[in-house]
Amino acid sequence: MQERMGMRGRLEQTGRKVIRSFMPEQHRELFRKLPFLLVGSLDAERRPWASILVGQPGFVSSPDPGTLVVSARPGFADALGQNLVLGAPLGLLGIQLETRRRNRMNGTVVEFGEGRFAVRVGQSFGNCPRYIQAREPVFVAEPSRVTEPRPVREEGPLLSGASVRLIECADTFFIASASPAARGDDPVEGVDVSHRGGRPGFVRVTEEGGRTVLTAPDFSGNLYFNTLGNLALHPRAGLLFVDFSSGGLLSLTGESEIVWEGPEVEAFTGAERLVRFRVTEGMWIENGVPLRWSAPQPG
Repeated sequence: MQERMGMRGRLEQTGRKVIRSFMPEQHRELFRKLPFLLVGSLDAERRPWASILVGQPGFVSSPDPGTLVVSARPGFADALGQNLVLGAPLGLLGIQLETRRRNRMNGTVVEFGEGRFAVRVGQSFGNCPRYIQAREPVFVAEPSRVTEPRPVREEGPLLSGASVRLIECADTFFIASASPAARGDDPVEGVDVSHRGGRPGFVRVTEEGGRTVLTAPDFSGNLYFNTLGNLALHPRAGLLFVDFSSGGLLSLTGESEIVWEGPEVEAFTGAERLVRFRVTEGMWIENGVPLRWSAPQPG
């Protein structure tokens, strides 16, 4: 991806300074403050899924720069419940929407127990605040209640009307991706989860061949192409849409492709390229997280 943009030589030098094999103190400090954490994982078919874990601030801790400990359980019906095993590669995103801070890390599950797991750092790096819609979370129930049964609606390749309406109004989603040979022992071949944001309606919903197709713009960023590099080589992806007003979660997995140029790209104001996602399956989890977020604030 960097070669295509003519940036590889320069970014190889800066990348060594930005992408680290440990977490700097400011990253560790942010993770400790968070009431939720985004997680990317792979299922038995090596399909990526994006998930969210919740807990009172402090549920994510870092005993040393090379380790992140998460004291939380996956929510009811969340794919992470099956994917979280010893040795699994994970992508983690710590994002504080109200301050628009975010840090990413990928690594390997090195400890796994009842209600707790630890990840050894493979790669750690920060992201700029661009495209983050600032909103503040508030707990409406105890985090432990995420494991209690709740209504779940299974989604197939053609999404329900309710899911389409949520996506068409969304200003944020999270995307999980993986390298072609993602394993737990090589950070370059790991899993990633990242944030995508824009104005409400920035994700276009269409139907092709009996499947729902989501098209989202890719705006200018840090040029490391962590997500797009994965998608170019391993085109499967997982998407997570959060209903910030109800706590509902729409989790999808499917295949992606990158649209580099043409009239469709030009039609999206500010887009440098597009990511097209074809839904395979997913689920809507009602009241999936015990958090509600305030309306987005300009920033």
